[in-house]
Amino acid sequence: MSLSEQGLVPEDLAAYYTGRPASTIRRWAAEGRIQRYGTGRGKVRYNVFELPRKTVDEWTGEVTLGDPPPLPAGVRAA
Repeated sequence: MSLSEQGLVPEDLAAYYTGRPASTIRRWAAEGRIQRYGTGRGKVRYNVFELPRKTVDEWTGEVTLGDPPPLPAGVRAA
């Protein structure tokens, strides 16, 4: 089973899926909002099922971002 079949995607695809910059994806992982899989430059993957999906209106092209993942209990945002 490949990584994409498990729902694991690289940072750039996670950023595209959410409509947010890659730095936001990294911050969410550092805060514990989402899991990071793997180590090393270019080898880290994120579970797409933990990420909020952006939606794009087919008529107007307006992009609506999903709510950010919740913080773990007892943790403050950066």
